[in-house]
Amino acid sequence: MTDILTITINPALDVLTTIDKVSDTHKMRCGPTLKHPGGGGVNVARVLHRLGANCVSVYLAGGVTGERHHKLMSAEKVRCHVIPIAEETRESFTAHETSSGNDFRFVLPGPHVSAAEYEACFDFVAKHMPKKFLVISGGIAPGVPENFYARLTTLAKQHNVRVVLDANGPALAEALKVGVYLFKPSLRELRDLTGQALPDEASQMEAAQQLIQSGQAEIVAVSLGAEGAMVVSASEHWCARSIKVDVQTTIGAGDSFVAAMVWALNRDESLRKAFQFGMASGAAALLAPGTSLSQAADIAQLMPLLVLNPYL
Repeated sequence: MTDILTITINPALDVLTTIDKVSDTHKMRCGPTLKHPGGGGVNVARVLHRLGANCVSVYLAGGVTGERHHKLMSAEKVRCHVIPIAEETRESFTAHETSSGNDFRFVLPGPHVSAAEYEACFDFVAKHMPKKFLVISGGIAPGVPENFYARLTTLAKQHNVRVVLDANGPALAEALKVGVYLFKPSLRELRDLTGQALPDEASQMEAAQQLIQSGQAEIVAVSLGAEGAMVVSASEHWCARSIKVDVQTTIGAGDSFVAAMVWALNRDESLRKAFQFGMASGAAALLAPGTSLSQAADIAQLMPLLVLNPYL
């Protein structure tokens, strides 16, 4: 039995290219492409594997793109279980503008998933429930009902498995109604969920506490982009500024953050220590282009540079 299972309903083959400047009308001649297997839970599993965790990545894939995605996962030696689907796995395309350093990301909706296909995913999880953590990360695919993540969350809680949720939209809201162990929203997602502007640290902290008090999550880790992040539980409140690094990409930091936090919590580290690992991992993901994600050596190197502050 594995310790950690990650679920990705709508993975993508991530394609990165470079261009001097993005403009309209004219053909834009791009540089060579870099391809990585992508999707929220897929990315979390890739980092967990690098950290030595006992983890399996479960995801839906189909067509030629799906085959290429799985070959890339196999090349990284990540343990996987692929649920085959009839339609083609999507691509996610990013153009890195070298003149500005900005990433322009084009995210396709993904294939339509049939009831038989998403139920096959649910059945696999039911038969192979992990010992400790179920990580549900990324958006749902067309055809998958909005209560699917809520069903997975209910199933996991019946087996005393901790659910980690990093999603968006109605599927996210439905799962939170069931209640999860760790919820990782961005500030934008927290604003969308609460309908509040959340202009400062105090309001952001209060919004996270409200989620905990209402039973929607035990821990809320809010990523604040370049400003850093905060983590909140019923008894602890920690904030940290982002570690300054030579940024090569803006992709994959959130997934790397989640992976390192789960890895640390799986080792029974304190919430404070898990947050440290998460912050260092998020920063490490920025060091290489595309969806390269964080590497264990970079995380270890960045850990001493992180300063945590309790919220007073």
